[in-house]
Amino acid sequence: MANADIIFTPDTDAESISSDVAEFNGVLVTTQVPIRADGSLELGDIVTQCECTLQALKDALEKAGSSMDRVLHLTIYLTDMADRAVFNEVYQRFFSKPWPVRAAVGVASLAFEGMRVEVTAMAAKA
Repeated sequence: MANADIIFTPDTDAESISSDVAEFNGVLVTTQVPIRADGSLELGDIVTQCECTLQALKDALEKAGSSMDRVLHLTIYLTDMADRAVFNEVYQRFFSKPWPVRAAVGVASLAFEGMRVEVTAMAAKA
């Protein structure tokens, strides 16, 4: 895609076929999975996966010139909707009122075996 008005920030993983953040007219879009600070995939318990996913979101947004308090919409993908309560507990450590618009979607599976959560967010650039 070669659109001068859209900016794509590549994922730091050279093998990735997805951008880390896309920007258009001050709106940022990003999708994050449970990645540890060292770049490895976290496939442990749901609490740790949620923490890593939301920390990855926070890091990506800050790198793009935004922040968690600028998130407009969040879509949460869970392989087990019973994990929604745990996600909500972790979510409240990363977000505060006014809460972003959000939706939780139950899915059969995600990109990697054992991955239980993924988020897609839209945020305003600071």
